[in-house]
Amino acid sequence: MQCPKCHHDNTKVVDSRPTEEGSAIRRRRACLACDYRFTTFERVEQPPLLVIKRDGNRQEFSREKLLRGMVRSCEKRPVALEDLKRLVSEIESELRARPHDEVSSQDIGEMVMDRLPAIDEVAYIRYASVYRRFEDPTVFLEEIESLRQLQRKQVEGQQNLDLDGDTD
Repeated sequence: MQCPKCHHDNTKVVDSRPTEEGSAIRRRRACLACDYRFTTFERVEQPPLLVIKRDGNRQEFSREKLLRGMVRSCEKRPVALEDLKRLVSEIESELRARPHDEVSSQDIGEMVMDRLPAIDEVAYIRYASVYRRFEDPTVFLEEIESLRQLQRKQVEGQQNLDLDGDTD
């Protein structure tokens, strides 16, 4: 592995540990020439997963691009990067478990939107505004109202579970 600082070809692994729920290995490395430390990740090479964009073009699925979009929606919010990385891993695993090697960008967007409210509701609204191309404030209000209705259903469902479990 080449050092990203001095480009020397000789580095050593200082520490290794599994990450991303065991789907990758994180390695801390040190350059033997300049002693610079850096991190690399090792993943199993998988067949390409193609994303069909809205305009019909196809491009290879990118974990980094998906993560960047979610990070952007979470700016200045109390959301841990690890939570977003876990979300990306879940989505990628679900996509790769499908029988097809192609997926629409709309499917990916919906998967993010299904999971993001549990992490941060403001981030969800921000993501939805870009994903659904909100152009009118009333669309924002409609999306907020649908989020509120979902929350009410979840609370009612939890209350029903509490009542069902009551043995008095």
